[in-house]
Amino acid sequence: MFVRLAAIPKAVIMQPTTLCSLDCRYCYLPFRKVNHRMPLEVAAMVAASVNPWAALQPGFEVVWHGGEPLTAGRSLLGALMEPFEGVTHTLQTNATLVDDRWCDFFEERGVGVGVSIDGPADMNRNRASLGGRPAHDRIIRGIGRLRERGVPFSAIAVVSDPDPARAAEFYRFFVDLGCDVLGVNVEEQEGVHTRASEPDPGRAAQWWVALTDAWRADPAIRVREIDRVLTFASAVLEDRIATNTVQVWDPLPTVAYDGGVVLVSPELAGFTDPRLGDFTTGNVLSTPLDVLLAEAESRTPWLAEFQRGVDSCRTSCSFFDFCGGGHPANRYFEHGGRMDGTRTTYCTTAKIALLEGVTAHVNAHSN
Repeated sequence: MFVRLAAIPKAVIMQPTTLCSLDCRYCYLPFRKVNHRMPLEVAAMVAASVNPWAALQPGFEVVWHGGEPLTAGRSLLGALMEPFEGVTHTLQTNATLVDDRWCDFFEERGVGVGVSIDGPADMNRNRASLGGRPAHDRIIRGIGRLRERGVPFSAIAVVSDPDPARAAEFYRFFVDLGCDVLGVNVEEQEGVHTRASEPDPGRAAQWWVALTDAWRADPAIRVREIDRVLTFASAVLEDRIATNTVQVWDPLPTVAYDGGVVLVSPELAGFTDPRLGDFTTGNVLSTPLDVLLAEAESRTPWLAEFQRGVDSCRTSCSFFDFCGGGHPANRYFEHGGRMDGTRTTYCTTAKIALLEGVTAHVNAHSN
């Protein structure tokens, strides 16, 4: 097997609550309308493993995700953060609850903020309130508080329709929004969201061409996906792409509200399969996180099947060196509950089309 998990992760994802203040139409989370909250004991157990890792690895991140982490409230979220030492706290929010008191919280604790918003109002229509009403104005209002208070933030957008004709408008929106980094996720079929659109691969590639054109014309912010392609291109030019060697994955442990730990693919948290179980490697309330990682292969039945799928990608796909074999959740939800399939729609639109699009941009501007 070529795939192995790193002994120490670069980050840990924490789910302080399952509850969300929105009901986005493409959301994959199964319990977003239920208010399950993380007990303080779970955070303390995670911190017992994380703190030594952070001492060895400066910049170690603890990422608070949900649900909507702000629905946990400042008191609980602050108490959950308390046991951690030497880490960088970040959180991903839809910004609907952001006010001056939350800005105080971010500033006092040095919390990095990421905001989820998909673009101008009509592109953001899938982000809706629990009552089904458009949430755009509430999100923009929360972002306005961050800007007025001088709290820096990044942004993540889900693109349901990668229309090349709108890529420049999309990019300009985020430049004007004031974020410093933009991450772009093409809508995926995963979790309880089973009816994702399937964009034409050629059209998706043209979307990435147009987005790169817009960024190149005014590189005011970083675009995560373009950075990835440029980093890969640099590695190729410098002959730093290793082949036929062990592939090391960041285990990226996701700790659910109840202490259950899912590795590599946060989108699998909260799901159960009759064949593969609940996807967890164990629970921090009974086994320390560092032990769960050290014994991950024997404790995680689906990893071996996933490894076989990655090996199949390695031998069958010319884009493998760039994407590394895809993600477990995309394989599982697109291949009828199997982890050993190969290409997915996500691969096609978010990896292959991305590489082809940025490469096409470079070729067009190198002549």
